[in-house]
Amino acid sequence: MQENIHPKYMDTKVTCGCGNSFMTRSTKPELKVDICNACHPFYTGKLKYVDTAGRIEKFNRKYGSALNNLRKKGEKKD
Repeated sequence: MQENIHPKYMDTKVTCGCGNSFMTRSTKPELKVDICNACHPFYTGKLKYVDTAGRIEKFNRKYGSALNNLRKKGEKKD
């Protein structure tokens, strides 16, 4: 390995948006993340929608009536 060309590998404090923090190693002294294993739905088993821009409501407004019409047509055939 050549000397003086690699970044310094150090202890790093990782801080999540939920308030959880833990130590790891990286080339940066501090990292800030939006989601971690303490708040991620896969690890917690809780379903949580992260919808900051109102995308779910926008989708329902745009396609909600069409989806409801398709469901109604499917029910009438049975």
